[in-house]
Amino acid sequence: MKLGNYRPSDMLRGRAIGNDVLRLLPKTDLHCHLDGSLRLSTFMELGRAAGMDMPGDEESVRARYFPPDRQAVTNEFLKHFDHTTAVLQDEASLTRVARELAEDFAAESVWCLEVRFCPLLHQAQGMTGDQAVAAVRRGLDEAQARTGITANIIVTGLRQIDPARSLEMAHLAVDWKGRGVVAFDLAGDESDNPPKRHAESFYHVMNNNQNVTIHAGEGFGAASIHQALHRCGANRIGHGTRLEEDPDLLAYVANNRVPLEVCLSSNVQSCVVEDLARHPFRVYLQKGVRVCLNTDNTLFARTSPVGELRLAIDTFDLTLLETENLLINGFKSAFLAEKRKREMVVAALARFAALRDELDLDQRPLAAAGTPVA
Repeated sequence: MKLGNYRPSDMLRGRAIGNDVLRLLPKTDLHCHLDGSLRLSTFMELGRAAGMDMPGDEESVRARYFPPDRQAVTNEFLKHFDHTTAVLQDEASLTRVARELAEDFAAESVWCLEVRFCPLLHQAQGMTGDQAVAAVRRGLDEAQARTGITANIIVTGLRQIDPARSLEMAHLAVDWKGRGVVAFDLAGDESDNPPKRHAESFYHVMNNNQNVTIHAGEGFGAASIHQALHRCGANRIGHGTRLEEDPDLLAYVANNRVPLEVCLSSNVQSCVVEDLARHPFRVYLQKGVRVCLNTDNTLFARTSPVGELRLAIDTFDLTLLETENLLINGFKSAFLAEKRKREMVVAALARFAALRDELDLDQRPLAAAGTPVA
């Protein structure tokens, strides 16, 4: 999407688009797990306070508590969340990590953030689901007041648990509608855990006009995406990596502008794709799918909003114009009131144009592959 005439900087591509540009471009992150996105220093501090055996250096902490660069076994990957949720069992800790996450993202020009978490995982010491949501909301509110970021919550159920417990999360998502919770999500191990098992949760959410996003097409094939859309009422699809396996469904998703919440680093780490070059990201863009770029788990995947954008641009040789269009997809896909979305799209387009002038991008030469990034 573009206003006005084409400019020479439209065709800046790959490494010619420096990190100075990427840091300033307005962004969204609509698929970010709170319990996978703590600051490492905060995890270490809270872990020591909770009595965890915490090594003194960060790499040793990573090796002990977090997934390696590649981990194909889903259950083994998900177990790492046990470590982070263990230090998030009180309201003060949840408020702190929510605030820090939103502030860190705002520093990278994320204008709209949707943080998802499952309150069930934070009740080991007696905190209720309602208290957990309120604690995260406080942290996001504090960050919003300091930085101006728009930050909301997605309450998450889990595929592998008793559907009655997911229904509790669906009730929370509805109870907090209009108070900073914008959707209900279903996450967890896709294998042998179809979303239709949680149909009652989705019926409750849809009957109360709350939004739905579902992890699908990550650990299981395109049939998981089909079920999420047509049996469970998903408005967006989390990951959707294997959508390409069903060309007819892919066309449906593209034609109906169903957003895909793509998470590149995470897909490589959890071995959803063999290597990043084989990710269908570029195919989806070419097919007109509304792809938006997200971090998933910044701590686990050692990434950030700028890092994911850098990865996408370098791997798929995106131009600056393609990059801006990708970022606009995020604003269009956010769970916001339509008027607010339009305002953010217009503001982002204006900021894109202003940055072209401020950074004199029309005068920048196309860089050869491998040229160091500013």
